[in-house]
Amino acid sequence: MIYLQLFWSFFQVGALSFGGGYAALPLIQEQVIEKNQWLTSTEYIDILTISQMTPGPIALNASTFVGTKVAGISGSLIATLGCITPSVIIVLSLAVLYYKYKGLSLVQGVIKGLRPAVVALIASAGLSILLTALFNSDSFPIAWAEIDWISLILFGIGLVLLQKTKIGPIYIMLLAGVARLIISSILL
Repeated sequence: MIYLQLFWSFFQVGALSFGGGYAALPLIQEQVIEKNQWLTSTEYIDILTISQMTPGPIALNASTFVGTKVAGISGSLIATLGCITPSVIIVLSLAVLYYKYKGLSLVQGVIKGLRPAVVALIASAGLSILLTALFNSDSFPIAWAEIDWISLILFGIGLVLLQKTKIGPIYIMLLAGVARLIISSILL
């Protein structure tokens, strides 16, 4: 019975948390504190903190941690499965529809219209990250006195390596991290 409750609770979270991980927080809170009373408010905050520190979507991480607390490893698997099942169903349905109707001019028109919007969203996020990383600001105008020159140089080197070599991004990130560590230890 507890496995069914875990699955259904996190299925609802996965199905209704449009807008990203932070939009899921009130849904998770309702399921785990108010409705099922699996956690206290303090435990919930602890789990959210850990969920934000670990890689992956916050709702998925929270479901795994709650499932573990409630019913051990099998509970974590069931809660996690409940959380991802709605997304899997939606994505598979969209994929089937796309491949069935991809030849229609209406579908092609929608996709062509979405491409620039998606590129704009990615570019906006990238620009915001770039400004924060290099200029300690997330918008224009930037204060040139705030430039992190070491990060700017590492960014330039990384960009050149990505464009001109076959070195993978993971290795470039590791090299940049090691380089920053060495440079910082020398400057201190």
